[in-house]
Amino acid sequence: MDDLPASRRDEPWTISGNLVDPLRRVIHPATLTIAGGRIASITDDSSPHATWLLPGFVDAHVHVESSLLPPAEFARLAVAHGTVATVSDPHEIANVLGVPGVEFMLDDARQSPFTFHFGAPSCVPATPFDHAGAAIDAAGVAALLDRPEIGYLSEMMNYPGVIAGNREVLAKIAAAKACDKPVDGHAPRLRGAAAAAYVAAGISTDHECVALEEALEKIALGMKILIREGSAARNFDALASLIDTHPDRVMLCSDDKHPDQLILGHIDQLVRRARARGSDLFDVLQAACVNPVRHYGLPVGLLQPGDRADFLEVDDLEGLRIRRVFVNGRLAAADGVTVWPRVESLAPNRFDAKPKRPDDFAIVASTAGPTATVRVIEALDGQLVTGSLRLAVPVADGRLMADPANDILKIAVVDRYDDRPPSVAFIKNIGLRHGAIASSVSHDSHNIVAVGTTDADLAQAVNLVIESRGGLSVAGPDGSEVLPLPIAGLMSDRPGPDVAAAYAELDRRAKALGSGLAAPYMTLSFMALLVIPSLKLGPAGLFDVDAFRPVDLAS
Repeated sequence: MDDLPASRRDEPWTISGNLVDPLRRVIHPATLTIAGGRIASITDDSSPHATWLLPGFVDAHVHVESSLLPPAEFARLAVAHGTVATVSDPHEIANVLGVPGVEFMLDDARQSPFTFHFGAPSCVPATPFDHAGAAIDAAGVAALLDRPEIGYLSEMMNYPGVIAGNREVLAKIAAAKACDKPVDGHAPRLRGAAAAAYVAAGISTDHECVALEEALEKIALGMKILIREGSAARNFDALASLIDTHPDRVMLCSDDKHPDQLILGHIDQLVRRARARGSDLFDVLQAACVNPVRHYGLPVGLLQPGDRADFLEVDDLEGLRIRRVFVNGRLAAADGVTVWPRVESLAPNRFDAKPKRPDDFAIVASTAGPTATVRVIEALDGQLVTGSLRLAVPVADGRLMADPANDILKIAVVDRYDDRPPSVAFIKNIGLRHGAIASSVSHDSHNIVAVGTTDADLAQAVNLVIESRGGLSVAGPDGSEVLPLPIAGLMSDRPGPDVAAAYAELDRRAKALGSGLAAPYMTLSFMALLVIPSLKLGPAGLFDVDAFRPVDLAS
């Protein structure tokens, strides 16, 4: 097949291997005949083959924008690891550009043979306490859901609104039900009667479980649990046993995957880890392939006669080294190298912030004394949730100061859509001893978020992002650097491997400044997300997510 000239690529061809049938849960030698991108027939063979044929993997929940790549370029990296489809929530770009941002994702995705299953963003903005670049109301969500290329209602993050019966929130859910399209959930730490009310509203999935007990409770309520392992939130180890006990109720997802990690692996890594811990092969494939295809109605094949020819050829069933990946009956990747050509992407954007001065990040002390006790965000490595602390910070010249020696730094959110003063507070566990880092990838509104040891460092890092109209930056004793993100301040227009290398260098420099976090920029990007407990910082100040209300720094 691989040697056929382009003019003959649609002619029937065959491939033989030990077929791993995920539906009948059997393995048998077979020859597949592929015609018109589909499996025309499967013929049993008399003797085993040297390789195995598996269905392609599906990421059941991902924000493509977090890869810092537009869809077509994301696909080139993901397919090399055996991913043939994603269930993609475009609410990151929607919070910046609204419906035109969703349309950009759809248009860019059409340039790739990859299957992108996009949802209608349900929370733009995620909460009225934030300030995004756009809003999509219930009528706008309904209009998106009416489009055939929109397959589901994306994660309903406003779980307090669901439980309280908010009319606008329920109208969005009703629109999905009217189209017979599933509703994705987002319910961190939601338990008991509150969780039951949330599920009863029609929410079908949750990818925010961090503990097995929480996941089991939600499964009992009828939910499907997405086991998440991304660049920041890593819950696989806590939830992997669900693959063994509830294989029909789980899926695998990354949620957010930065480019330096995506270039190394994707859902294939979770499949290998599940196999290494002893999970049954067919249970793993149920989670990685079958469940997302069925739940979301994906047009992705599962190695059955008549199915679209989306599958992998692997060398063995333990290490699962991927030899070749086929999408729609054509070779997509071989030995880790994608054959799809790179395409150009447009670069829509909105960025109205003006440069800042160090004094813009000063916090005036409200009382006299050498220290003052304030609320402090507690970052947790590998988690999106945060703690809420009360700690003493130094006072100098009438201003509250960072305390790098005790790992208490300043955190700032700069509104990118309106030139207003920054919101400034304190954060612990980022670990910087010097300098600052900043990012316009800041869920969900994507204002600029920065952490630094001094006001001058904060201003420098933030201004690098502003000058590039979006990006990631680092400022330190050894100089400064920025990775521009011209597509909505979220994505690069450069080749994926180049973006991965640039991001890896920023990550290295942030860690050289003292951060011990596994993914400093990814963790930073969630510190302004006002729908993940417990304490976060928005453009208007600190926000107590558990109480769902703004709070003062010192109260």
